[in-house]
Amino acid sequence: MKRIFTAAFIAAFLQLTVISLVHAQLTALPDAGNKRATVSEQVGITDVTIHYNRPHVRGREGHIWGQLIPVGYVDQGFGTSKAAPWRAGANENTWIEFSTDVMIEGQPLPAGKYGIFVAYDPNECTLIFSKNSTSWGSFFYHPEEDALRVKVKPVPADKSVEWLKYEFADETPSSAVVQLEWEKLIIPFKISVDVVGTQLASFRRELRSEKGFTWESWDQAALFCAQHKTNLDEALLWTDQAVDPNFGGSQSFQAWSTKAAVLDSLGRNAEAEAAMKKALPHGSLNELYFYARGLTREKKGKEAFEVFKINYDKHPDEFLTNAGMARGYSAIGEYKKALPYAVKAQAQATGQFNKDTIDKMVKNLQDGKDVN
Repeated sequence: MKRIFTAAFIAAFLQLTVISLVHAQLTALPDAGNKRATVSEQVGITDVTIHYNRPHVRGREGHIWGQLIPVGYVDQGFGTSKAAPWRAGANENTWIEFSTDVMIEGQPLPAGKYGIFVAYDPNECTLIFSKNSTSWGSFFYHPEEDALRVKVKPVPADKSVEWLKYEFADETPSSAVVQLEWEKLIIPFKISVDVVGTQLASFRRELRSEKGFTWESWDQAALFCAQHKTNLDEALLWTDQAVDPNFGGSQSFQAWSTKAAVLDSLGRNAEAEAAMKKALPHGSLNELYFYARGLTREKKGKEAFEVFKINYDKHPDEFLTNAGMARGYSAIGEYKKALPYAVKAQAQATGQFNKDTIDKMVKNLQDGKDVN
């Protein structure tokens, strides 16, 4: 009985093994030698990823567009679609994924993963973003699954492209043009994002995560708002979190100066000045110097001198504080008092840039000119 059981077990095992081998496939090149490819870039903070298979021209110049890639929609003789567009690549679906909401040629498309199809026309192509990103090619394309259709104009390429490719071009902080390039044709489409809106949404999400347990995160979000003059009321709440002793920013020049910047943007100048007074005792040598430099650029000479003096008293007779005192006195028109500090800084300067800068300062002060 035991031998019968063992023999039956071995037979079943061998049968399963044969079935597994029949269905198993080793890693190999895609059909027809087409290459798999993925290209990904950021537009603003939005991740854009395109996955596709790259067919090659393979001696078919002049027979790609309008022949191999037919005009419009066709019945491919397989699958459920009787009017299928081109799969925008080879083999399985070409797909594109956006980590945030975007605009395609000025039309909104929510964050997500989409199959890409193209209804080719030499004058105006229809670019289709489908909710179905998993089917094989366009054999099972259904228009009711379309998330978005846009019209784009194909343009001639400067030189022939042997292997189909997608590239990002004409990039700006808030947009990029994706170009499908093959043989002697380019099919472009523009992606644009709301940089400020997506950034604020990201801040709100991340501040509720473990990243919200440090003052630096709250400060970073608030500073972005101050720099872009946006979302200021919420930014002020974020600065409150940043300077809260529980988060560790109450002894930070950066946290208090950000709060002052937000208050200043809100037009609450007296409160902004009070916040900066809380910031100054915590400033490092560099923080105080560059804050005072900013004041000189704003033509606030008296305020700049006061900060340069605080910095000098904390870090006496150093290159940067001597240079600062020279700038501070110069900002209030006291060129003769500024000159000795500039001469001291001149002797302490290292690096060609610093030496050239101080030499110019000394010369200007000797000529009775402002160095700021």
